[in-house]
Amino acid sequence: MRPSSLLFLYLIFFHGFSPLVESSYLDYADALSKSILFFEGQRSGFLPQDQRIGWRGNSGLSDGWMYNTDLTGGYYDAGDNVKFGFPMAFTTTMLAWSVIEFGDLMPPNELRNALVAIRWATDYLLKTVSQPNRIFVQIGCVASLTRSFLTQSMLPLKVGDPNIDHSCWERPEDMDTTRSVYAVDAPNPASDVAGETAAALAASSMAFRSVDAGYADTLLRNAVQVFQFADNFRGAYSDNAHIRDGACPFYCDFSGYQDELLWGAAWLRRASQDNSYLSYLENNGKTLGADDNINEFGWDNKHAGLNVLVSKEVLDGNMYTLESYKASADSFMCTLIPDSSSSHIEYTPGGLIYKPGGSNLQHATTISFILLVYAKYLDRTSQTVNCGNEFVSPVLLRMQAKKQVDYILGENPMGLSYMVGYSNYFPQRIHHRGSSLPSVKDHPEFIACKDGSIYFNSTNPNPNVLVGAIVGGPGEDDVYGDDRADFRKSEPTTYINAPFVGALAYFAANPNPS
Repeated sequence: MRPSSLLFLYLIFFHGFSPLVESSYLDYADALSKSILFFEGQRSGFLPQDQRIGWRGNSGLSDGWMYNTDLTGGYYDAGDNVKFGFPMAFTTTMLAWSVIEFGDLMPPNELRNALVAIRWATDYLLKTVSQPNRIFVQIGCVASLTRSFLTQSMLPLKVGDPNIDHSCWERPEDMDTTRSVYAVDAPNPASDVAGETAAALAASSMAFRSVDAGYADTLLRNAVQVFQFADNFRGAYSDNAHIRDGACPFYCDFSGYQDELLWGAAWLRRASQDNSYLSYLENNGKTLGADDNINEFGWDNKHAGLNVLVSKEVLDGNMYTLESYKASADSFMCTLIPDSSSSHIEYTPGGLIYKPGGSNLQHATTISFILLVYAKYLDRTSQTVNCGNEFVSPVLLRMQAKKQVDYILGENPMGLSYMVGYSNYFPQRIHHRGSSLPSVKDHPEFIACKDGSIYFNSTNPNPNVLVGAIVGGPGEDDVYGDDRADFRKSEPTTYINAPFVGALAYFAANPNPS
């Protein structure tokens, strides 16, 4: 589809979209390359010589100093300058899962780039769990520190507030406020962050197993240890009084920690083939809510992804003791099929999966990915999904995923790609500090916390193109206004992109699924 004449002119004159030539919306290979490149724009720490997004520079080089610990590296989660462990771990799990399922479909150079993106995260996650019975969960900015507070040992530490970061509009390279660190120490709980970190390290060990066995062993060994911390001290990290103000409302655990325990165990089972994790899934499924048919999958709620992941055990190995996980996976798939009697997922008039709350494309990318993964699992055993009034084939699941992917890449009522730098029509004013401010290469002079406001309020397109970034996306009416201030729609996040890597890898190799 293309914009109507009036909308076409509106996009050109009021939003800066510049249609130069006819776009190739369905170049999945190009989109795959850019979706991975995006992560280089989110890097924190010392940038390597082969850094491809040249307008970024080194940042966050003092992270961890107050603990005499190196906590440099990792990713800024979105358009801000904070490193949140919970969504970063989920991002890592999804990147690794993308490589595990579809890495063999990627061109060798893109598989390498994907592994580099994973390792940038896992190297950091290993640092966050390097001290026994402690996990560093968040790093951001704070205006001042109370030194005496730092001397309290073996307590959950809160030494800052990301609200300070969010009150600034400055490049990560210019951060001049002290970088605050939040940690949780046993016996205080952090089952959600620790469980997701265990999942990320275990999944990543599988991604690296054939190319770097030594690193894979390190990842798996640490996954086992951090899962023990998660399981031994059960509870949500955001329930800790010293953490809550920093985690909430940004990445507060809204759905409970139980799903992360099962998710972590499921990945450890798959990565290690250790039967103790199989027993954990069998014995704890009901008490930890595995039967809850929660139709969502994302950084906070792992249920749908968990059920798809565990279903592989049932389909491949006839593990009937895990049949309830597969039944829940089937039920979730049926909710996505518009003609199914079980359908109740909301779609926009243009066909995009829609959930209220902002950053909507995170749902479209995660769900597209698990549709493709479940179709793959079903195909290997020649099975379909019984949705009551119809049997749903793997091909139909893939077609549902393709509709979401194509919508994001431009086949939507606005004719707009929601991936920055892909096609000739894409958002120009994304909610992202580094992208919207002059780069340190072009403007080496320091830009202070409040001095960036002039760039935030400008109606000009961002000077730096964050290639591959997927923004939050349109509203329930399929309309996108390209407004930097509307962060719910215009802010990219790492966890929107991560599952899209796997989906694009599949469609780059299979543009017409069958």
